[in-house]
Amino acid sequence: MKARLIEDGGAAASDPEQFFRSPAFLEAEAVTHTLAIDGDPEVRLPVIVREIDPGGKVDAISPYGYPGALELPDEPPDPARIDWSETGLVSIFVRDRIGERPCFAGGALRSRVHVAEGTGGIRKRLREQIRRNERRGWDTRLLPGRTVEMGQLRAFELAYAETMVRTGAAARYLYPTSYFARLLLSDPSWLILAEREGAARAAAIAVVSDGYLHYYLGGTADKALGDSPMKNLFWAMIEFGAELGLPVNLGGGVKPGDSLDDFKRRFATAQAPWHTHELVCDPVAYDELAASAGEAPEGFFPAYRA
Repeated sequence: MKARLIEDGGAAASDPEQFFRSPAFLEAEAVTHTLAIDGDPEVRLPVIVREIDPGGKVDAISPYGYPGALELPDEPPDPARIDWSETGLVSIFVRDRIGERPCFAGGALRSRVHVAEGTGGIRKRLREQIRRNERRGWDTRLLPGRTVEMGQLRAFELAYAETMVRTGAAARYLYPTSYFARLLLSDPSWLILAEREGAARAAAIAVVSDGYLHYYLGGTADKALGDSPMKNLFWAMIEFGAELGLPVNLGGGVKPGDSLDDFKRRFATAQAPWHTHELVCDPVAYDELAASAGEAPEGFFPAYRA
């Protein structure tokens, strides 16, 4: 099998009905190419091709989230049997879809995300806290992405930004307004707001892709931490998933077992595996770059970017 790169902004791997491969999402993530692998069907993935400093070599990475491939073959191709030479890539980091069926053979189990199917699995004490918030005046609103107004987007941005500051998030997760605006141009997207006295203090972006309603990005403003209205947001999201007939992927924590992971587990009825693929396309160049970069943390890929 041969691999090739198509410089098309990911168009050959896009699907407007699946958020993580929708044109709006691929544009927001600055996807540059489609990676195409010979086969029946041809395996096509959106990727971002990046320069490796110094030396002019390049590698690639999937956009954020759970994009995987446009079509999944019955037998996923073995990366070791693919001729990568035409791509000119040193390595590729692939983020797969949620679930057991991968776009490549092998892969690393990156995490098990928490999945909620209906509100029946939510613990009694958590339900009581949600009802208490409702008595205190908290309400939720669900807005289709294309209908979101700038004031509502700003409220989301504030809650998200304050959450990122509190958690010490990496710069990768600090997005400009244009990024969020582009995301919400994708039809399978919604903004969910938790409001009290007319002010939104917590918010989340929910999206549909590949058989799930996904919690994508969200946060709570500092002023609302005492009530934790994100509980009400998750309840509303899970109810909406039930209306759509879709399980809700709540994701996980920064690390398994941390406070965020535990919070999401309290809403979940199941878990689903999420795999990534760490593909070395040019072993000689990879080893040379890794050696010159020095020691990398265990499990970091590609090692030369540590």
